[in-house]
Amino acid sequence: MSLSLTCNLHQFRTVLNSNFLRLNHIPIMKSRSVYKIFLWVYALFYVLAGCNHFLSTAVYYVMMPKWLPAPGFLIYFSGIVEIILGFLLLFKKTRKPAAALIMIMLIAFLPVHIYMIRMAPFMLGKILITPLIAWLRLPLQLLFIGWAGYYYNKTA
Repeated sequence: MSLSLTCNLHQFRTVLNSNFLRLNHIPIMKSRSVYKIFLWVYALFYVLAGCNHFLSTAVYYVMMPKWLPAPGFLIYFSGIVEIILGFLLLFKKTRKPAAALIMIMLIAFLPVHIYMIRMAPFMLGKILITPLIAWLRLPLQLLFIGWAGYYYNKTA
């Protein structure tokens, strides 16, 4: 078990350091002010998303796979984690670990997105989640993982 965990951590570090997660080649991201704006937008997104777990809890119950234990706890816990990580992104000393934890969190959320694909079509509050919308959420997750990877790799 220790060997497989070591291999998985090595593979995770390899992906983090790969060009797949580096957005440095995008000219606009080289500007310091643009970097800061996107950082604040990304951090605010997580803080607001985390708060939404408390404001729209019923919506998250619909998305939660039935096989996961303690859905209420998981909804509130993930909301707290998103809020904390959003704030930690704003500080240079905590940005790199926050970005790594966001990537891990988003990977952990993938079963929820797959569950939504399998459930579609369904109502999420007042919004009809069609199979297309459910499928489009997966590439969006990859974008958010890449965005966190950018801050992971960009932070010294």
